[in-house]
Amino acid sequence: MDTARTAAYLRRIGADHPAAATSSALRTLHLAHLRSVPFENLAIHLGQEVELTEKDLVAKVVDERRGGFCYELNGAFAALLTALGFEVTLLQARVYGDEGRPGIPYDHLALRVRTDDGGDWLADIGFGTHSHLPLDLAERGDQDDPGGTFRVVETPAGDLDVLKDGKPQYVLDRRPRELADFTAGAWYHRTSPKSHFTRSTVCTLVTETGRVTLSGNKLTVTTGEQRDVTELATDAEILAAYRTHFGIALDEVPQVAEPVRVGGR
Repeated sequence: MDTARTAAYLRRIGADHPAAATSSALRTLHLAHLRSVPFENLAIHLGQEVELTEKDLVAKVVDERRGGFCYELNGAFAALLTALGFEVTLLQARVYGDEGRPGIPYDHLALRVRTDDGGDWLADIGFGTHSHLPLDLAERGDQDDPGGTFRVVETPAGDLDVLKDGKPQYVLDRRPRELADFTAGAWYHRTSPKSHFTRSTVCTLVTETGRVTLSGNKLTVTTGEQRDVTELATDAEILAAYRTHFGIALDEVPQVAEPVRVGGR
């Protein structure tokens, strides 16, 4: 990204240009992104394409003022961090399912970020409800975060398990990847009936006091331990909620469609 695009991205997340690529600057940018750009899968249910190129991902976040899921959010964030002088490596991860087994390869995109002051961090603003701040990849003890208590554990195969509140979230492969490597994973999550992204709409954003989430017609506002759920009665109310809580202007309400089944499966 050039200087103008970098400045526009920083305005989008309400962050100043950092003086240096430090660990403190990364934490500030990470939290600012989570509070400004929602995790959402609306493109899937609006019939919109998801293009995994730096240009398209940054345009969606900055120009369209939209969010996205992991490939989009962490892909765009990687472009911003690189432009600001951070050393960024794309990593693939497999997300643990309810049965405790990892999912497909390239199930998730996360970022390894090295900073000028010697920090080695896991940055992930694309996993829905996850850590609010980067996790220290060198630390093997508990890491307390506003989003929970996290731990990074080495596996016998040399990968890294990322745990939240004692529960494995995903297993991280430490080998560097390219954005194009995630094309098949993104296609799977946009089309497969086994993907939870095709089964419902979700749009969620971290707030200063908690979180706000819109799934279908249910708006959930969490403040501390309090959780308020409102069922929106009309399309107009749903569209207004997208505008008010997430800054997303839509012409129509995303509709969950039956995923296309390939090969009779």
